[in-house]
Amino acid sequence: MSKAERTKRYIIRKSSVHFNKKGYAGTSLRDITELTGLTKGSIYGNFENKEAVAQAVYRYNAKNIGNQLLSVVQNCKGGAKEKIVAILDYYRDNWEDFSKAGGCPLLNAATEVDDTLPKLVVDVRNSFKGFTKMFENIISEGMEEEEFKEQLNVGKLASTMVILIEGGVLLAKTMDNRDFLEIAFNRIEGIIENEMKM
Repeated sequence: MSKAERTKRYIIRKSSVHFNKKGYAGTSLRDITELTGLTKGSIYGNFENKEAVAQAVYRYNAKNIGNQLLSVVQNCKGGAKEKIVAILDYYRDNWEDFSKAGGCPLLNAATEVDDTLPKLVVDVRNSFKGFTKMFENIISEGMEEEEFKEQLNVGKLASTMVILIEGGVLLAKTMDNRDFLEIAFNRIEGIIENEMKM
């Protein structure tokens, strides 16, 4: 890895939580220099502008959570239902750390970037498509293995699960009350039991 690549990664890593907590528009170049100990010239020597840093940081944050969720699914020994519950348990088990780091980077970026950083909108949309696709794959697997009913509307169910997770995260973080997380997750578990299982 070149020195420039190491410096870029350092800038991204050191500013990732700040961007997630304070926002992509709300994080200034001064914030980045203070977080990294680097000069403005060093930042601009590695990134075209602050928006380029924001985009790189978002991709880093989104990739991190995506990889963690993928690992949870891959390491789950059970069937489709257990894989979905394992994703929910990931949020339950890591809620305190997740909350301290600013919450869900996908949700945070989605609520901010459509009007302020239009280049980042494409990345955010792709992240949500990937998150939804993860659930689509699990549901389809459950149908193939006859754990779930045939002819389920896979896209609608996957989207509903993403909506419930992100809504639960939003309210739990905003209201500083993880009960909202449980309300959303209990609804997902109810959908699995009452609408999807054979």
